[in-house]
Parts: sequence; structure tokens; C-alpha cells
Amino acid sequence: MNRFLQRLSDITKIHHRAAFIDVADRISPKKSEFLELAAKRYSCRSFRPAPVEQKMIDSILEAGRLAPTAVNRQPVHVWAIVDEEMRSRLTEATKYTFGAPVVFIIGADKKSAWVRKNDGKNSAEIDASIVCTHMMLEVADLGLGSTWVGSFDEETIKKILPQTSDYEVLALLPVGHPADGASANHDIRIEMEKFATII
Repeated sequence: MNRFLQRLSDITKIHHRAAFIDVADRISPKKSEFLELAAKRYSCRSFRPAPVEQKMIDSILEAGRLAPTAVNRQPVHVWAIVDEEMRSRLTEATKYTFGAPVVFIIGADKKSAWVRKNDGKNSAEIDASIVCTHMMLEVADLGLGSTWVGSFDEETIKKILPQTSDYEVLALLPVGHPADGASANHDIRIEMEKFATII
């Protein structure tokens, strides 16, 4: 009887495989398109001289415009620097434009941002960071490269570009066609156990 049950079990397993019933148990789950994009994006510090098409610039700006902000205040403004002379002048404020054909400047307006009541925390910097992140991901999705630059002289930027004077400049985002790939550090990540805790 035991041999009969064993054979029946074997036949059932064969049937399941033939019907692909156990496929989900036998293969690892496929990464979502978003996770593939997030893994693909890297900090690009070398660009080809090829220009970035206007429709791509528009798409990157739209990704930032659609980003969520606290209480939907949208206290962020972005300047897309495409003029060669102006881009050259930005090197007075930072050496990290990497010769990119477009440099986005992300500014936050603290006066119009949401403020947390219990401790006065202003959300402008967080909102601008979310906007910049959306833009970086759209850059990657378009097959372009970018890197978030935080090393710059804000006062010099404001002298070069007076339009930024009422904003806190949070980030520069050089964008262009990559001239090389990700660095060896790109895939180094801490283990999930150190990164997150499920309670």
C-alpha cells in the first residue's frame, strides 16, 4: 500500500510540473521594472559631448514636477542650464559638472513649504530631494546618466544665476549621455538584515 501511495505521489508531482502548477515555487520571482531601473541607475561622472534632446529635458522636468511633496505645497523650482556659457560659469561654483551638456539646479523655497507643527521641521529640503530623485530615475529610464552633486558654493551660484536668490539650492544634477559605466562600488549594498527590520 505504501508503494502505491508513493507512486501516486510521484504521478501527482509529474502532473503538477506538466501543468506548471508549481512554477512559482521553482523559480525566483522576477524583479519589477522599477527595481530593475533602480538597480541600473548609477552615478555617472563622465559624459559624451552629444547634446541632450529637448524632449528628453522636458521629460526629466516632468518627472520632477510630478514628484510628491508635503501637503502638495510643491515648494521647489528647477533650472535647466543648457547654455554653454552659463554651464561654463557654473564651474566657478563647483568642479563637479563633469562637462555634462545639461545641468539641472534644484532649489527649495522654505517660505512656501509645509512645516510640521510640533517641532517646526520645514519640509522644503525633503521635497526637493524627492523631486531630484524622480528626475534621476527618469534620466536613467531615458538611457542617460546623471549624478547628484552636493558639493558647490551656493553664494556663487546665486551670483551667476540671480533667479535662484529666493531659494535654497539643494542639488546640481549634471545630465548627459554616459561615456563610461558604473564604478566597482555600484553594486555594493549592505545586507537586507542590516538595512531593514520587519516588526
